[in-house]
Amino acid sequence: MPDVGQQVTKSVLGIIGGSGVYDIDMDRARWRTVKSPWGKPSDQVRTGEIGGLPVAFLPRHGRGHVQSPTTINYRANIDALKRLGVTDLVSLSAVGSLKEELPPGTFVLVDQFIDRTFAREKSFFGTGCVGHVPFAHPISPGLADRLEAALKAERIAHARGGTYVVMEGPQFSTLAESRLYRSWGADVIGMTNMPEAKLAREAEICYASLAMVTDYDSWHEDHGVVDVAKVVAVLRENSGAAKRLITRLARDFPRQHPPCPIGSDRALDFALMTAPAKRDRKLVAKLDAVAGRVLGKPPRRKRNY
Repeated sequence: MPDVGQQVTKSVLGIIGGSGVYDIDMDRARWRTVKSPWGKPSDQVRTGEIGGLPVAFLPRHGRGHVQSPTTINYRANIDALKRLGVTDLVSLSAVGSLKEELPPGTFVLVDQFIDRTFAREKSFFGTGCVGHVPFAHPISPGLADRLEAALKAERIAHARGGTYVVMEGPQFSTLAESRLYRSWGADVIGMTNMPEAKLAREAEICYASLAMVTDYDSWHEDHGVVDVAKVVAVLRENSGAAKRLITRLARDFPRQHPPCPIGSDRALDFALMTAPAKRDRKLVAKLDAVAGRVLGKPPRRKRNY
């Protein structure tokens, strides 16, 4: 693997599997323990190849679904994938629909978020090394284009564009909350894409979110309240389609990582505010993978897929 401080040219596709997606088929696959200074990731990372493309897969909730949306160590997850050289990251997430025209079974290529979480660490930066990355457009459009092409090729029902409300959970929405989010014009609701998307931007990883609709949340009078049994039934159908999609995406993916049209992969160029002499050494050391390119202290790792 090239040093993080060098320009990354080889594509490495990262996949974060949400509810119902705990593994994917790959060649030369193995589960690998990746140590992170930010703590323990949700699980080991499964690395391998699909169609010759290096792929790193991480089950967001862990195998067996042991992590709740709030207890997931999002920083460790993103840091671990960065250490494995991931250049492009696809997030698979189960969501509820806030729109009649997005029924269960639909895949939504999200392009905006409303962050309603409050109990999670949301940044790699902080006291001793302050950083502010641009986030007006949280999704990397080039990666979203490739996902859309794969969806069409696999004939999977989908919608391009949509706003994802990220709630804290783990409870589902009240009726009043569901109606409120609909009044905002939001399209889907879930519990996991924040702070994941923010951290991916800080780590200069191109990020796209594929939201898999499992239910109509609690607003839809004809579908009743949300319960786990209903969600799991749709999850089984969605997971099969998601795995076909990832296989298609990987096989058609460019082997040389193209520059992101909105600069996701250069997000730290002008982000650091703290003067070098004032930076906290311990925090800077933890940022070796995430921000080593701009801090001048990239980690030395080898990619073994």
